[in-house]
Amino acid sequence: MEKNFSVEALASFTRAVFAAIGCSEQDALTATTVLLQADLRGVDSHGIARLSGYVRLWEAKRVNARPQVKIIHETPSTAVIDGDSGLGLVVAPQAMQVAIDKATQVGTGWVSVQNSNHYGIAAAHAMMALPHDMIGISMTNASALVSPTFSVERLLGTNPICVAIPAGEEPAFVADMATTTAANGKLEILQRKKEEAPTGWIQDKDGHGTTDAHALKNGGALLPLGGDREHGSHKGYALGAIVDIFSAVLSGANYGPWVPPFPAYVPMPTDMPGKGIGHFFGAMRIDAFRPAADFRKNMDQWIRRFRQSKTVPGAAAVLIPGDPEREYEAIRRQEGIPLLQAVVDDLQTLAERFSIPLIKP
Repeated sequence: MEKNFSVEALASFTRAVFAAIGCSEQDALTATTVLLQADLRGVDSHGIARLSGYVRLWEAKRVNARPQVKIIHETPSTAVIDGDSGLGLVVAPQAMQVAIDKATQVGTGWVSVQNSNHYGIAAAHAMMALPHDMIGISMTNASALVSPTFSVERLLGTNPICVAIPAGEEPAFVADMATTTAANGKLEILQRKKEEAPTGWIQDKDGHGTTDAHALKNGGALLPLGGDREHGSHKGYALGAIVDIFSAVLSGANYGPWVPPFPAYVPMPTDMPGKGIGHFFGAMRIDAFRPAADFRKNMDQWIRRFRQSKTVPGAAAVLIPGDPEREYEAIRRQEGIPLLQAVVDDLQTLAERFSIPLIKP
């Protein structure tokens, strides 16, 4: 059962929680904005449902509520940033802004990040480039829950990629996806609903496909995009590996099976080779390639042609990446954000923990 809560009420409550763990007023606002973008865009697995998880990381002293985020190496178009164990929700927007600033100066900007934490949805950061007539790129590695093709070991994270591309009269093209068949957060939602997972999402500890949404707790693993070798899982594995290397091997963060787990109760890996979780961001100024007006005109034509594509029987229309999320946001700003009772219970616990008035549906 779900109840709808207003965006304003959730934002006020979330800011209060981040402030209660010691975040500055600005950082609490930034973290809240990023977190609620997930709920607004229909990515419920990465929104306020994760708020208690961030608090538990802080309680375990794995999150620094007042990080000194700094550039530790740079060239005119690149930088490496140390997030000082801060909330990824705070570190990532700062890093993306550095990429945008560098693109403003020299055409493109590329930033890798070490010593960070879970950064929410990739789209929240990539989309920062759109108002600047830039293409935005955002990716992050994550704790190892995914088995490479042919393996029973968990060596990769869900490792999402987002590319945000501006258009003219049409809405922006925003492709935001995990490199697994499904993100772990979707599995968590199924667990809360006591539902089974679709075929192709996960395998058991012996490498056999399963629909048990709790398989990860019993030694199973998420599957790369494609599910199995016959359906292209080697491609999903390769994409996840690219994200891991760009985000962590390039920055000095932890990679592969050494990435810190999001659940605070899971023991940290031993012999970790880097610092924290890693991210990678890019910003490309359109007019570094061609006149921005011409590009936007062609993007509009591209989008409209795909929308006009002849569809298979029973399908309404071909979607452009970003369409479903935009529609979710329009509805939820008006009708509120639906929360499962399990999430509401988590928020109630936080309200009591920090003496914050609980939000009302």
